[in-house]
Amino acid sequence: MNRSARRRLTAAVLTVVSVTAGATACSSGSGGTAGKAADSGTYTVWDPYPQFAKGSAWAELLDDCGTEAGVKIKRTAFDTSDLTNKALLAAQQDNSADVLIVDNPVVSTLAEAGVLTTTDDNKIDTSAVDANLLAAGQTDGKTYGTPVGANTLALYYNKEVLKAAGVDIASVKDWASLTAALEKVKKAGKKGITFSAIGTEEGSFQFLPWFWGSGAQLTDVGSAEAVSALALWKGWLDKGYAPNSVINNTQTTSWQEFATGDYAFSENGTWQLANAEKAGFEYGVIPVPGASGGNAAAPTGGEFVTVPVQGETGRYATSQKLVTCLTSTDNLLATDTTLSYVAPTGEVQDKQVATDAELKPWVDAVKAAKGRTSDDLGTKYPKISEQLWKAVQSALSGSQSPKDALTAA
Repeated sequence: MNRSARRRLTAAVLTVVSVTAGATACSSGSGGTAGKAADSGTYTVWDPYPQFAKGSAWAELLDDCGTEAGVKIKRTAFDTSDLTNKALLAAQQDNSADVLIVDNPVVSTLAEAGVLTTTDDNKIDTSAVDANLLAAGQTDGKTYGTPVGANTLALYYNKEVLKAAGVDIASVKDWASLTAALEKVKKAGKKGITFSAIGTEEGSFQFLPWFWGSGAQLTDVGSAEAVSALALWKGWLDKGYAPNSVINNTQTTSWQEFATGDYAFSENGTWQLANAEKAGFEYGVIPVPGASGGNAAAPTGGEFVTVPVQGETGRYATSQKLVTCLTSTDNLLATDTTLSYVAPTGEVQDKQVATDAELKPWVDAVKAAKGRTSDDLGTKYPKISEQLWKAVQSALSGSQSPKDALTAA
């Protein structure tokens, strides 16, 4: 690692070191790769899936890929926030994992700190990956890893509520028709739409489909298009189409409101599919509509499989084999089913829909989705996002108009 990269890494570590003291993890072993030769028989994998214990399908896949590559896997699983901090500290100590699986917005942070190798360096083939998903791991024209899968946001709808209100879901194609549907639902005595507008990244995450669906760009959060998106949400609250609780709703509490059966729509993600099956009413899913029609770009969630920088560069060849195995067509299908993800390649997406036709709207939503750090925003995104959620809070609470709130942002 050159001196410039070392300085960037040190700066990044200093910003997170105070929150690492309570970090916890589950592991079949621990530690990175410091002092290990290129032909070492043990390779370390760090991932953000502590819910999958030893013996789970995910853990067994890691072991199988290790066997295929001729090595033993030492896996450590962290909570998502802990993993970023640990990865930065390990890199500072030249003790990084061989394979690191991280939330996609974190990739740019680690790349800028000099922690990750590029796909040109480690020879990982990303040619089959959908370009919009791969973009979340790209910065300054370089690609740092490959997505293991993606989730995103769409609109769940309650078929019974819409039927009682005389709303044909096929008529909901843009903002005007969606608002008209909400009006009919309210007149029928039911509730319109629930979402999360909390003053955290969750709030920005949920606002972005409407923001991007207006034609706005994160490089100009005060644009007329951006104002129209925030005015849409504010208008829904003012007319009673959305509850005031959205200001404090997380995505979980927003889902709980929808699960009561009183709401027509809920903006939420693929991770609620299991809960939707248990809700006790018939539901459907449509992508978030754009202002004038079509599918709005929703932000992508999901992880990237990356290869951190190693002092012993001879280890990269085996790490490449591990990543290739984890993201192969056969393994992606099984993994993305386990994680409730849409696959990052068209071939596996087709297989998912062939297996479960109800995944079609989610595949469509993912195809239209966009990485939060795309457009070469990289580590600028968190700063922009904070101003965005603050503006949403100000406008929805009534302390500022949508225009004034976004101009201030």
